[in-house]
Amino acid sequence: MNNKIKLLIIDDSVLVRQTIKELLQDEVNIEIIGFASNPFNAAKLMAKGVVPDVIILDIEMPKMDGLTFLKKLMAQNPIPTIICSKLVEKNPEIAIKAIQYGAVEVLSKPAIGTKKFFYESKNKLINAIIAASETNITILNNIKRLIKVEPKLTADAIVSKNNFVSSNQNNQTNETIIAIGASTGGTQAIEFLLRQFPENSPGMVIVQHMPVQFTESFAKRIDNVSKLHVKEAKDGDKIERGIVLIAPGDKHLLIKRVRNEYFVELKDGPLVRRHKPSVDVLFRTVAQNAGENAIGILLTGMGDDGAYGLLEMKENGGYTIAEDESTCVVFGMPKEAIKLGAAYKILPLDKIVEDVLKYLKKKEIN
Repeated sequence: MNNKIKLLIIDDSVLVRQTIKELLQDEVNIEIIGFASNPFNAAKLMAKGVVPDVIILDIEMPKMDGLTFLKKLMAQNPIPTIICSKLVEKNPEIAIKAIQYGAVEVLSKPAIGTKKFFYESKNKLINAIIAASETNITILNNIKRLIKVEPKLTADAIVSKNNFVSSNQNNQTNETIIAIGASTGGTQAIEFLLRQFPENSPGMVIVQHMPVQFTESFAKRIDNVSKLHVKEAKDGDKIERGIVLIAPGDKHLLIKRVRNEYFVELKDGPLVRRHKPSVDVLFRTVAQNAGENAIGILLTGMGDDGAYGLLEMKENGGYTIAEDESTCVVFGMPKEAIKLGAAYKILPLDKIVEDVLKYLKKKEIN
């Protein structure tokens, strides 16, 4: 029985096709089943029975561009797809559009030095292929349609586990903070949630695993469709009602307490749970500084980042939610949190905001 991930590469560059082939030739769990220089040739291969588990897709190609092909593919025959293009670095809006159309991952490749880039990014590419193969593409497309109706170190490496504010200081305010963490499939899930929150919602801080050049565009896109003000976080930003701060793609996002107010701190450092920014780092500092005034939400994603941080939030009085498997694009991070007993509630995506608003109303009454 062949359990290898079957990969189709669609790129008009012979160098790219050959380089990826060289990179993956020793990967026993990945099998390249075809190459195509443009989407038309790829369609012919698939019509002949070459059915991949994952597609790597360029954008600039003859006869049909990659985005057009992606849109058609997701409408007619959804297959987890990784966009790999030099255009996304020059124009992050293209990356956001690719995610909107259903891309699982977007990777940037340079105009020059392509071979060197791929070899230096080998692990990133392999992890993207594995994550894509575990993606529930049907759920991803369902979330996309709902939106249209209207995207291994521990946290100890960044912040001490014992750096908690005193209980007396915690009691000086009852202002709530909502912290959200996500990875694969999270861009659509986060947009879906933020569209539902009212404009006077508690301040929110979000870690979405995403390359640095895309986070600002991602924030601007959601800002345009949400009642909340959504922006990429800057060091020192105040967390306040109606504001959503999204971690930049190259810094850990922490929160700190100054008397009765909360502020964002951006910090460089090593990868935590193989990520920077890390959900665990955010959740730990929220647990330490907000305690029972915190709500933690862990959404779709591969791996276990955020699971232990969500547990720390729960143990320190926070209200915690993990996304249910039924709506997860990749049931990795929530699954690990659930196994730890870190979640008070396990809810499908379309029930999370409703539950949070009920919790906030009850909290206000009490």
